[in-house]
Amino acid sequence: MGPRLCIDVAAPAELAWDELVELSSWPRWGPTVRSARLDDGAGRLSAGAHGAVQTAVGVWLPFRVDDWVDDGPRRSWSWRVGGVPATEHAVIEQGPDRCRVEMQAPWWAPAYLAVVALALTRIRRRAEAAVSR
Repeated sequence: MGPRLCIDVAAPAELAWDELVELSSWPRWGPTVRSARLDDGAGRLSAGAHGAVQTAVGVWLPFRVDDWVDDGPRRSWSWRVGGVPATEHAVIEQGPDRCRVEMQAPWWAPAYLAVVALALTRIRRRAEAAVSR
């Protein structure tokens, strides 16, 4: 794949995972995402899911989940957007109230790491805020 960034989160892994798989959350942490939808109408990503993501400039691109692991201490998914391999997203449990969120950019898109870094910071803020509610 390519370069990977990670961030430690003071929240249970399940909260961070929810951020990554609930499509309604994507625009809240993804700087390049305005909206997303699944072809089957579900609101939660799953293995083999396919749909479309609306970019920040309004263009809709089809996507498909390629790899999916949702059991064990490391859960992850990766996708193709517009037919091109895109980011991998992962949550690693580090105890009952801590986890690490990782994103890996494609090798050909190192400039996208700035977007990934902002997304990780937003995910951490949202997951940690959910703990205090």
